[in-house]
Amino acid sequence: MRNISDTIARLSAMHARPAAGSGERNDAHLSEITGFGSNPGALRARLYLPKNLARQAALVVVLHGCTQNAASYDHGSGWSELAAEHGFAVLFPEQQRANNPNLCFNWFVPSDIRRDSGEALSIRQMIEAAVVTHSLDRKRIFLTGLSAGGAMAAVMLADYP
Repeated sequence: MRNISDTIARLSAMHARPAAGSGERNDAHLSEITGFGSNPGALRARLYLPKNLARQAALVVVLHGCTQNAASYDHGSGWSELAAEHGFAVLFPEQQRANNPNLCFNWFVPSDIRRDSGEALSIRQMIEAAVVTHSLDRKRIFLTGLSAGGAMAAVMLADYP
């Protein structure tokens, strides 16, 4: 268990950063991928490539939860920091409010979870664009997600094993 002075120091450091839900976007380190395909799910694609990106690097696809966006989830989870430390790429598919008012991936909508349709196809197209454009290793593509993003990760594993 942490002592009180350590907890206070950690809270002070967190207070100095913009809050994840504050509406402030600290996403300058995330680039946007556009034109990655037909994008039938109308999702946004954000990508983090560290300076030390290894040749034929792995790709980690990170799916945020409801009420989050790519930048807020990255800020809270530290995926881009891990990528910078270990030399892999991180793709953040991002839901749009026009698709879901709570910014949840639509893992419960049949047309969004079928192979080659909806949000599932959009995510697959993002992955393909990142792999081709940045010469990433097709055999080392990993998915992770939180809440609705976790459910969409399960959809992706079922549709595109």
